[in-house]
Amino acid sequence: MTKRSIKIQWMFTILIAVMLVLLAMPFEMFSQKISNDSLRNYLSKPENISEININQNAEVPTGSVTIVLNNNDSVRAFVPDVNELSQTLDEAGIDYYMNDVSQGGQILAIVLPVILSVGIVGFIIVMLNMRAAGQNSGMNVRMMNFSKSRARLSVDNKLTFKNVAGLYEEKEELGEVVEFLKNPMKFRDMGARIPKGIILVGVPGTGKTLLAKAVAGEADVPFYSISGSDFVEMYVGVGAARVRDLFAEAKANAPCIVFIDEIDAVARRRGTGLGGSHDEREQTLNQLLVEMDGFTPNQGIIVMAATNRADILDPAILRPGRFDRKVTVGKPDVKARKEILELHAKNKPLSEDVDLLKIAQTTAGFTGADLENLLNEAAIEAAAHNKKKIGRDDIDSAFIKTGIGTEKRSKVISDRDKRITAYHETGHAILFHELEDVGPVHMISIIPTGEGAAGYTMPLPDKDDMMVTKGQLKHMMMAAMGGRIAEELVCDDITTGASQDIRQVTKIARAMVMQYGMSERIGMINYDDNGDDVFLGYDIAHSRSYGDEILSLIDEEVKSLVDECYEKAKEIILAHRDVLEKSCELLIERERLTGDEFNKLFD
Repeated sequence: MTKRSIKIQWMFTILIAVMLVLLAMPFEMFSQKISNDSLRNYLSKPENISEININQNAEVPTGSVTIVLNNNDSVRAFVPDVNELSQTLDEAGIDYYMNDVSQGGQILAIVLPVILSVGIVGFIIVMLNMRAAGQNSGMNVRMMNFSKSRARLSVDNKLTFKNVAGLYEEKEELGEVVEFLKNPMKFRDMGARIPKGIILVGVPGTGKTLLAKAVAGEADVPFYSISGSDFVEMYVGVGAARVRDLFAEAKANAPCIVFIDEIDAVARRRGTGLGGSHDEREQTLNQLLVEMDGFTPNQGIIVMAATNRADILDPAILRPGRFDRKVTVGKPDVKARKEILELHAKNKPLSEDVDLLKIAQTTAGFTGADLENLLNEAAIEAAAHNKKKIGRDDIDSAFIKTGIGTEKRSKVISDRDKRITAYHETGHAILFHELEDVGPVHMISIIPTGEGAAGYTMPLPDKDDMMVTKGQLKHMMMAAMGGRIAEELVCDDITTGASQDIRQVTKIARAMVMQYGMSERIGMINYDDNGDDVFLGYDIAHSRSYGDEILSLIDEEVKSLVDECYEKAKEIILAHRDVLEKSCELLIERERLTGDEFNKLFD
């Protein structure tokens, strides 16, 4: 019940109680009490009197007299002897009414207040019970709705494959599902069974949810969308009830598509984890397994799901008959990136200096969401500067903001720190310029960023590599060492500015030795301890499958790789010591150099 209805009930209760009390009061209570002298004064003027009533008490001649005047006012007085008063009125010739003595008057005077009190209390109890009943009925309704599915139904979905840029093979594979939903008899006549479930796997931002919506829009069928976390609640059995309700509703609207986003929230491998199993989640998963391939077939229902953690899903849900088909949605290549940029640039005015193909070439590793965010940030940058069109400089600024962080130009930096940062970033830039596997240089800056860095050097790879070679990994390590080497050559001391670079170098070197088999002394043996096992629940603690001798050998090989790359990088920077000095002076003066400005220093 609402607060307003409760307030109205209480006001109504008080009003009824007041009316009952007023009705129970005798009429004499509203008369004015007077003295005997005043009574004689009224009786001396009979022309002003309309009516006289004498009330005698029980068993004694005492009583009261009520005089009603011509103006409808009334006065009341107690008299010690009603017989004497009646005799006086008879002698004066004044008419009056002598009321009969009520034998039950005293009983009524005692019982009436009790009856009224009980009635008022009973009325209040009834009203409170009505309120409680209303609350209980509302609670029952909420409890009934608690087990209902929270899936959102979309029947007017205009999104199709035309709205999905790139993802050519993925759209082709999902096109079979669309064809089945449009013309199922063609497949059934051939004895074919359409996949009951399709799971989309890929890193965040690659367009998994967009693909699922496009399938439903292309087939023009109802689309149920729900998140995996919407099934799991603190109350046991609610998740399983919601799964049953979801599929019951989907069967009533078949053919349709049921899409479960982030399915790893409910379909995680059973019986794992440091704290044991989660009963509610496992019951929900069990019900989902039964609904997808159990005793009752789901004709016309195709279950689609999306996750970026397929490695932690329960094997039972990935078997044929449940999720029959696994579609990997990867990051777009240069052709797909250009199409994605063109799609998101349709409603954005671009200036003539913006080349979407070049932007696509220089955004290797970007997902569709990253590209959309890049153009959106560029549009915000252009609007903030009151421009009519989005320029190349706006996109460059958005590229820095999304990739590195917002520049903190207002931050006060000492001349010493500026010079050290200029040498550090130039050391990186020289190696990016000289090593063809990691370059070329796009921009150098000594302006602090939001990530806590004193400056940055941004390379701009113009190609997508499916696989990374041993030489490329070494070049990555050498480029990361450039900042520390430049500090050692110019400054008398070294700083903490290269801590992140050292961490990156160590990580690459250890992976080369322990995962990629790129060490001759170690050989092609994987010694990588899967550090996530303890958190995924596969192992109860970290374990090591090799002895101390192998561990010492791994450390030696890692150090050998790091030392080798360090010496080579140092030789390159020493060979271009003049560029190091020139670039440092320009950076101190301008705070930022473009790739073209830096390349001219080598001429």
